[in-house]
Amino acid sequence: MALDDILLEAEEKMLKTEEVVQNEFSGVRTGKASASLVENILVEVYGSNMRIRELAGITTPEPRMLMITPWDAGTIQPIEKAIQKCNLGLNPAVQGKFIRIVLPDLSTERRLEFVKTVKKMAEDGRVAIRHVRRDALEAVKKETKNGGVSEEQEEVAEKEVQKLTDQYIGKIEAHLVHKEKEILTV
Repeated sequence: MALDDILLEAEEKMLKTEEVVQNEFSGVRTGKASASLVENILVEVYGSNMRIRELAGITTPEPRMLMITPWDAGTIQPIEKAIQKCNLGLNPAVQGKFIRIVLPDLSTERRLEFVKTVKKMAEDGRVAIRHVRRDALEAVKKETKNGGVSEEQEEVAEKEVQKLTDQYIGKIEAHLVHKEKEILTV
């Protein structure tokens, strides 16, 4: 495997990690309603697990209200149970053919819990990026050992891998700062 391929693969994996962290962040509640809060919750229906976004339309008719309209009326109860079990502190109310969720005000303690949650998510992302760095450096060393790469090229590649690592850890840090600010804004 050429050094360019190793670097490209490392960057792709780091980018995917950043996207995963951002996606996880979107599921953490802030002061206002957002479909991303519930869209990825898994619901047990039709003998398998499906995400709410695959079973229903999710709208925000008011800044602090979510409206979930299942496409199949038979999925209302399983969706309601899944939301209750997800531990987001949401209280779904079934009203005819839809589910309404009014988001209560977040207490300071709850906001701080959410900040801890996103910090853990960010740390998991940073750890994943460091794993990608380790794998890339091992691949570079293997190439050098096999004689396909000079020591100078190895050094340059190692610096590039470190530069990518720093860049993506910085991006995760920026997302974390933004999300923290979003959570703590009353």
